[in-house]
Amino acid sequence: MRAVVIALLVLVLGLGAVSGVFWYDAHALRVDEEAGREAMAAARTVAPDLLSYDYRTVERDLARATEHTTGELAKHYKELSATLVAKAKAEKTVQTATVADAGVERAEGDRVEVLLFVNTGTVKKIPGKAEPQQQVSQNRARLVMIRQDSRWLVAELSTLIGTA
Repeated sequence: MRAVVIALLVLVLGLGAVSGVFWYDAHALRVDEEAGREAMAAARTVAPDLLSYDYRTVERDLARATEHTTGELAKHYKELSATLVAKAKAEKTVQTATVADAGVERAEGDRVEVLLFVNTGTVKKIPGKAEPQQQVSQNRARLVMIRQDSRWLVAELSTLIGTA
C-alpha cells in the first residue's frame, strides 16, 4: 500500500512539473505571437517611409525614415544622404512604395523578423531623354524589428537587391 501511495505522489508531482513547463511554453508563445502582430503592424506602417522619397523633399524623407530605424541602419540612412540626395535631384526621382502584404517569419521577445511584399513605383528624368522613365516593380523586403522603449524600430533591412 505504501508503494502505491509513493508512486501516486511521484506521478502527481511529475504531472505538476510537466504542466508547469507546458504553461510556461504556452505563455511564451502567446507573448511572441503578440509581439509578432505588433511588429508586423509597425513594419507595414514604416516601410513606405523607409522605401519612398521625392527629389523635392528627399532630405526630409530620409530624416523621417531615420526616425524609424536604430543601430547600424540608422547610420546607413544618415550616410545615404551624401549620395542619394544629389542623384535624386539630378534625375528628379520620385519613388513610392506600398506594402501589398506582410507576414512574420520569426518572433522572439523584443526581436521580430517581418517579410513584406512591396510594390514600388519609380519615375525619373534621365538627362538627354525626352520622356521620364517609369518603372513599377514588385519586391520583397525583410525588416528586423526591435522593440525599444515600447516602440518598434527597424534594426535591419534587406531586399532582393541586398542588405542596408
